[in-house]
Amino acid sequence: MRLTHFRVLMAEEFGSVRATSLATDHVFAELGGRTVNEALEAGVEPRDAWRAVCAAFEVPLERR
Repeated sequence: MRLTHFRVLMAEEFGSVRATSLATDHVFAELGGRTVNEALEAGVEPRDAWRAVCAAFEVPLERR
C-alpha cells in the first residue's frame, strides 16, 4: 500500500480533519507506542499502520 492510498483510506473512514488528528495525536500500542505519523516516519509500512488503526477503532472488515 502506498502512503497516498493510506491517507485516502483514513480520510474516507474518519473524515479529513479527524484522520489528520488521529494520525498526529493518537498513540497506538500496535505501532510501538507511537502515533501513525511517527510510525510512518520510522519506516512502518502504511499497510501495517492501517491495520493498527482498523483494530483500534474497530473498522468493519469490508472497509479494511
